[in-house]
Amino acid sequence: MVFGAGGKSPKDDLPQPPSFGSVLRRLREERGVSRERLAFNAGVSASYVTSLEKGDRAHPTREIIEALARCLERLSELAPGERRLLFDLAGLPDTELPDMEDLRADLGRDIPRALELYEPHLAAYVDTRLNILYCNSSFAQGFPGLRENGNLLRWMLTDPAAKDALVEWDREVRIAVQWLHGFTGEHANPSWAEELLAELGRYPLFRELWSTTTARYERERPIIRLRDGAGRSMAIVGQLFRVPSTTYPGRIQIFIGLRR
Repeated sequence: MVFGAGGKSPKDDLPQPPSFGSVLRRLREERGVSRERLAFNAGVSASYVTSLEKGDRAHPTREIIEALARCLERLSELAPGERRLLFDLAGLPDTELPDMEDLRADLGRDIPRALELYEPHLAAYVDTRLNILYCNSSFAQGFPGLRENGNLLRWMLTDPAAKDALVEWDREVRIAVQWLHGFTGEHANPSWAEELLAELGRYPLFRELWSTTTARYERERPIIRLRDGAGRSMAIVGQLFRVPSTTYPGRIQIFIGLRR
């Protein structure tokens, strides 16, 4: 076997895959904090942090990761990718709740321009709370007022333009509530939807539908019938696809409404 300088095998110089311990150590050292101080602030022992960094304990609990991440965050902000990496390496999904601006930033500033390439078809990026992140001009015209309102269900329940635009308004409201049921079930953290549910819960129709419907993950019939301001009807084929977001996987979808 041929060894390099210092008696090391060439294999020792090869890049190694990250581990929970190696990433935790790097983040700690970048912030200049000792194991003892990090452990004290996170409510664990220094020997436990040492075990994590050495790889003797590769699968900490979610509560411990959250505590460690909070301590590191107080010293210097963690990038979203760094936080997610800690959870991924521990074999746990990250339940941090991104807001709309986080999701828009994840998509990038060029997305509105990219959506215009779908014209004359309707296109929009939507999160799993049915918030509209970005949309093109045809989408804004097909669903008047929705871009300004910001949320599909809130628009359906509060904007008179929704009943004018959606020929089958009753059916579409029911489908949207069922979608929300399904999306809520996908996320481990129940607080993900609490604020939206509290807001929509002011409307009797929503409360009735929420208590009497179940989850839906796809449309039985993809046709959505729209009506413009002049009373002319238009049918579109609605399709919803998950977007492989690099930072918030599963949180963003793209809606495409193909004109027939």
